[in-house]
Amino acid sequence: MTSDLPFPRLTGSAEVSVRPARPDDAVAVARVQGTTWRTAYRAVLPAAVLDAWDDEQVQSTWRAAISAPPSPAHRVLVAVEADTVVGFAAVVPTGEDAGTAELATLLVEPRWGRRGHGSRLLAAVTDLAAIDATRRLEVWLPESDQASAAFFESAGWVPDGWARTLDTGDAPLRELRWHTLLEDEEDPTP
Repeated sequence: MTSDLPFPRLTGSAEVSVRPARPDDAVAVARVQGTTWRTAYRAVLPAAVLDAWDDEQVQSTWRAAISAPPSPAHRVLVAVEADTVVGFAAVVPTGEDAGTAELATLLVEPRWGRRGHGSRLLAAVTDLAAIDATRRLEVWLPESDQASAAFFESAGWVPDGWARTLDTGDAPLRELRWHTLLEDEEDPTP
């Protein structure tokens, strides 16, 4: 399998890759999201959110995001193993700064975890951001999500001190913002 992305393939195996999502991937992306939320995030997300899950609505939302993104800077990538979509990442511009983008989500279905799919997705996001002249990537992580925090920390991301609390209709969800710089900022000291 060859990569559809404008950079060298991220793995030596023909069985795994990362590529831009296609409209027919919406069903698989929704499956990965639903499965991951129900397993890895069950303790974080309110039960009402999981109970109200509507596969068709989520698929439709992802299909629209993939086939008609609001801008070229809005991207959905999928991780594939043996022709099965096993994870995905979505990147959006922040609107605050042309040089900053937000990793809106990066999920790998738990049964496909620990095989490098998350790292390949993150590397692809970073490579595409560099092509787009993005200087900074950000991601919001639930404060209690130590697994994701450890993953991003191992990739060189750090918390930047910002926090937000989301109203979930149940218990508030506190998130911390993490970031990484894609190019070295100049040292302001002479």
